[in-house]
Amino acid sequence: MRNAGRWLVAVGAVFAGLWVAVSAAAAHLPALQQGGASLNAALALQAVHALGLLVLGILHALKPSRWWLSSAALMLAGLLLFCLNIQARLLWGWDAARALVPAGGSAFMLAWLVLALGAVQQRR
Repeated sequence: MRNAGRWLVAVGAVFAGLWVAVSAAAAHLPALQQGGASLNAALALQAVHALGLLVLGILHALKPSRWWLSSAALMLAGLLLFCLNIQARLLWGWDAARALVPAGGSAFMLAWLVLALGAVQQRR
């Protein structure tokens, strides 16, 4: 597997592991139990985009592409700005980057658009 592909798979696996850990913690920590819909959304999006990074890593290993790397960068930005931002606010009361949550959601949407465009470009 090419180097960038390996890193994407590794980062995707780390975020998948964090998803499992935070999901388990949500069953026991009062701060997370009060997270409600925002925590559920963050966890659902984290699961999907962790898997997205794994897929992009495999795609990049098979056929390197800037499209795959761009989509992965946007997914990573979304994971940081949306998912981890919400989780940090609930766990530690860290509210400094709350205004960046919508940017994380936008990054997720752009990531899928870039992935689609890359798939179309690969056929040409």
